[in-house]
Amino acid sequence: MVLTLGLAPLSARAETPIFSAHDGLALDGYDVVAFFEGQGAVLGRQEFALMWKGVFWRFSSSGHQAQFEANPRAYAPVFGGYCAYAVSQGYLAHGDPSLWRIEDGELLLLNNPAVEAVWQQEKPELLQAAHDNWPAVLRH
Repeated sequence: MVLTLGLAPLSARAETPIFSAHDGLALDGYDVVAFFEGQGAVLGRQEFALMWKGVFWRFSSSGHQAQFEANPRAYAPVFGGYCAYAVSQGYLAHGDPSLWRIEDGELLLLNNPAVEAVWQQEKPELLQAAHDNWPAVLRH
């Protein structure tokens, strides 16, 4: 009797998640709705959390959680919460929730202060390049 095991080749890799997450938390646990409410980067609380698109989202209140549940795409960060500048250049880097912008109604994150300065100077071109590269950059 011969037993054959179906093993995936070593080159097989899991797909890059559409949302950047550390320890399974989107936006490092920050309340995504708070950005749109003018509150900025506010940490969410464990008791106000839900899973959407394979990651946990935390909120600072039950009201923010309900707003997100009603229309998550309106609040979820564009480019999956990855750094918008990195996406514009064709690669992925974790977005820093303390370096955020709302551009044309979309929340985007940047990675560091140097990138933030470049983003401010070249925003229209970089934003267009990021949109052109998304979501194909997830496959690189």
